[in-house]
Parts: sequence; C-alpha cells; structure tokens
Amino acid sequence: MAVLPRGIKQVLAKAPTDVVIVSSLRTPICRSYKGGLKDAYPEELLSVVLRATLDKNPQLDPKKIDDVAVGVVLNELGGSKAARMALNHVGFDTSSTSLYTANRACASSLQAIALVAAQIRTEMIDVGIGAGMESMTRNYGTRAIPVDVWPELKESPVKDARDCVMSMGITSENVAERYGVSRADQDALAVESHLRAARAQEKGHFDDEIVPVRTRWQEVSKTGEKVGEEKEITVARDDGVRANASLEGLAKLKPAFKSDGASTAGNSSQVSDGAAATLLMRRSTATQLGLTGSIMGKFVGASVSGCRPDEMGIGPALAIPKILGQLGLANEDVHRWEINEAFASQALYCIRELGLEKALAEGRVNPDGGAIALGHPLGATGARMVSTLMHGMRRTGGEVGVVSMCIGTGMGMAGVFVRE
Repeated sequence: MAVLPRGIKQVLAKAPTDVVIVSSLRTPICRSYKGGLKDAYPEELLSVVLRATLDKNPQLDPKKIDDVAVGVVLNELGGSKAARMALNHVGFDTSSTSLYTANRACASSLQAIALVAAQIRTEMIDVGIGAGMESMTRNYGTRAIPVDVWPELKESPVKDARDCVMSMGITSENVAERYGVSRADQDALAVESHLRAARAQEKGHFDDEIVPVRTRWQEVSKTGEKVGEEKEITVARDDGVRANASLEGLAKLKPAFKSDGASTAGNSSQVSDGAAATLLMRRSTATQLGLTGSIMGKFVGASVSGCRPDEMGIGPALAIPKILGQLGLANEDVHRWEINEAFASQALYCIRELGLEKALAEGRVNPDGGAIALGHPLGATGARMVSTLMHGMRRTGGEVGVVSMCIGTGMGMAGVFVRE
C-alpha cells in the first residue's frame, strides 16, 4: 500500500510511483440563470473539457484512460447517466474507459481527483481523469433544498441531524457571529476577490486553463419568457467578475439570509454553471507514453475533516492542518493557497485561524480571485480550483500548493499539489 511522503524534501522528490498531472482544464464559469452557459446542459459542459483533454494530449490513445470520476452534486440520479453520456459523446471507447460519479457536495471534484489518484497508487488503474460538472441553472433552487425528509428528523433531539438541512446562508451567519467576522471585513474580502479576478482576466492569467464553449443562448425577460431567437454563442471568459466592485456598492446590499445578518449576495459565492477535468497518471506510465514533457506537477495527498453542520464553513481550518500534518509540512512550505470563498465570513475565519493573513495580503491566497468573483458550480469547483492552482504556479513559480473548501453538512477537504 502506498505511503504518503513526510517532509518537504520527500514531498518534492520525484519517484516512478508519483501520481502526476498531465493536464488540468476548465470551461468558463458563468452566472446561473443569466450567464453565457445558462442554456447549456451539464453533460454538454463536461463533454467540452473531456474533448479538450484528449485534444491537448494527441499522443495519448484514449483507450489508455482506464477510469473517469466526475464530481456532481445536483444532477438527477447523481449525474451518472448524464456523465456517461458525455464520455460516450466525446468518443471514448466504451470497453476501455469506465466512469463513476462522486458527491461530497462542494468538494465533489476534488474528491474525484483524490479517488482517481488513489486508484493509480493502488494499481487499480494506470491513467484516469478527475472531473466535475454542474448546471445550477437547471438543478438549483427549490429542487436542491430538501422539503420532505425523514419524519422523525423534525422531532429529533440530535441537533446535528436537523442541521444537515440548514440553509448554507445561515451557517455563514453562524460563523460570522460566533467568530467575530464583521460585515465590513466580509465586504472588503469580496471587493478584493473581484479586483484580483478582473486583473487576472485582463492579464490573460486564465487563458491557458479555460476551454471556450460553443453553445446555445436564449434571452429571457424579467418574467421568465423567452425573447427573440435562440443564438449560437462562444463563451470564453468567466462572466461573474465585476471589475467595478467597490465597498460603497457592496455596503448598499441587504442581508440575503436573515434580516440582521451580514452575508449578502455580494459577499457570498455566485450560483454558477461550469465543468473541469484533470488528467492523472503514474509517472512511470507518463514516461512510457512519452508524456513527461506535459507533466504539470503531481498530486501529493488529500484529507477530509468533520465539523458541526451549523458552522460547516470552518471546514478548511480543520482539513488543511490535518493534511499538512500527515505530510510533515508547515504553512511556510506552501507557496500558493486556493481556499474556496463559499462565503466571505467562512473564508476570512479560516484564513485567520490558519494564520494566513500575511499570505492573503501578499497575494498568495486566492491571488486570482475566488468563488465570490469567479463563481461556485458545486460539483466542478474543486477541479476548477486545481486547474487555477496548477496553471497559476506554472506561471508565477512556487512548488507547493493547497486547494481547500468547506462542505455542506459539516466537513472540510484539502488537497496538496506540487508544481514541476
């Protein structure tokens, strides 16, 4: 059984058994209901990044890809049928490449990547793809909120059981109230997220990780009626970024989840649509296939921690120390952090609890913005963050990066990656 490396030297060392990343791509992340991908199907978006993964590695025979894991949260039947449709539509060999889906809420596609890595390490497979897809336009809203649950749950004396269906917005308010995260600080983080993302767009930082999507788009009136003719469009940029975000503008927004709260539409992650995919294989396999020049880095390890459902946002502050401890690493060994901004309240709490305020100020935490600006397509977010991390470290340097997010029902997950 594979054993995790210990200490920075071992983490950075190369071995034939390493799980390496050969490509990591994503679609643009677009606003649900209004954005450029609102009329696209999640399996359509997944097919785009799967096709791009093959196109980017033309010397790789698709039959060599043994398994594909897809993170998905809201799709009917766990997304398994839709995801398999995407795989077959791209033209993967049905007898060579299998597929399954993973649902760990906001960490689903990071979990998919970790599962594929584990399959490679234990020699179940040689090559795999960890991916994610989500159309919150099609599957969010009342359809995503449990209204008919286990009857005894409503009378259960176990608060943590009842809190599993608590609104995520209320968990954000709980974190802000319990740990002293002010509205002003939340708005300030949100503005910084937008400004960083806007700067990254202007400088072309996302260009190498984004695969343009050719799809259909239909204008809709405020009453929900279709207007004009359906158009074919190409979407090549994240469309939730607001370059003109300001503290004055965010201060005008009303609380979104409770009348006296501090979480607003402006300092919370955007409801979004998108997909992402990361190609992984054993280093020795990459050598055999002539792909060593395409290696971006490697997956080192991942860990999950539990916490109380009613403050699920603190999850990264628990999961990150756990995986760093397992690997014998310290904060100082990490050059870039991607911590999901599900809400500004929980992101700020985690940054403070982890002692990363200086790293945030220096631009080493979410240097190209986070989910407040870029969006949070639940099943795709983890793989999107891995893509942003790997391309970002390739562009700016740094060897060790961390991806982490909180998870609904009370968890956090974190993964450690190394650039080459």
